[in-house]
Amino acid sequence: MTQLLTKQQALADLLVEARRNARQLDRLASDLVPETTAQAYAINHAVAAQLGWEPLGWKIAGTTANVRGKLGLEGPIYGRSFRRFKCTSPARLRHAELLDPLVECEFFVTLGRDLPPRETAWTMHEVIGAVAEVHAGIEVAECRYRRDALPPLPAILADGSASGRYVFGNRIENWRGGLATMPVKLEVDGVLRREGTGADVMGDPLRPLLWLAEQRRHFSDGLLAGETISTGSMTGMLPIRAGQSVCARFGELACVEIAFEA
Repeated sequence: MTQLLTKQQALADLLVEARRNARQLDRLASDLVPETTAQAYAINHAVAAQLGWEPLGWKIAGTTANVRGKLGLEGPIYGRSFRRFKCTSPARLRHAELLDPLVECEFFVTLGRDLPPRETAWTMHEVIGAVAEVHAGIEVAECRYRRDALPPLPAILADGSASGRYVFGNRIENWRGGLATMPVKLEVDGVLRREGTGADVMGDPLRPLLWLAEQRRHFSDGLLAGETISTGSMTGMLPIRAGQSVCARFGELACVEIAFEA
C-alpha cells in the first residue's frame, strides 16, 4: 500500500479515534472525503493497521439490487471486520453502545485455506474449495458517521463499509448442497418483518466470496485461512430500537437471536 496523503491520514486518524471510543463523527469536512474508491480502501487498510485489533475477516455489502439502489451503488463494497466484535447467538447487546445499528441476515463463510494474490483469476470451484465452514449469522452494522449526516460513499468505504458486530448462529452442515434456495426470515419481537432467499445475494450467497477474492488478489495479502467473510444481506438493512429482540430463521436448519437491551 502506498503512503497516505495528509488529508487521507487525517481521515484515518478520525476513524481510528471514533472506533476506539465507540462514537460517531458529527459531520465530516468535504475536503476529507476520499476522491477515489482506491483511496477509500487504502484508508480502511490504514485504520485497521493503526487500531492493531485482531481481524475477524471482511464484510461485503451491496450484494442485492435493492440495497445497491438504496445506497446508490454500482456494485458490491467491502471492509475489514474485527474479532473483538464476534458474538454467539443468543446474544445480548446494549443498544446504547451501538452506533445507529442495522440488522442484516447473512451467511458467515470461514476459509480453511488461503486465497493469495496471483496473476490469474479465481474460479468459483477454487473459492468453494477454500471454504471450511458456513454459519447462519446477523451483522449488526454500525457507522462512524451519523445516519442523518452521511458523507459521500468513499468516506463510508474508508470506515469499512459500516462494519459492526457479528452474531454467529448454527453451523450449516449441508452448505455444499446449495445455499441459494434457503429461505431466510427476520422476526422482530415475534413479528415477521423481512424475508428473502440465498439467491437474492448475487444469485448465490457464495458468489460475493468469489468477487472479494478477485478484489483482494491484487493486494499483498489476498484472503487468509481463518478469516470469516459475511457475504451480504438477504433481508436488507433494518434499523433496530432499544428493547427489541430479533430472530433470524434460516430455513429449518439454523437461527440467530439477539436481544437489544436499553
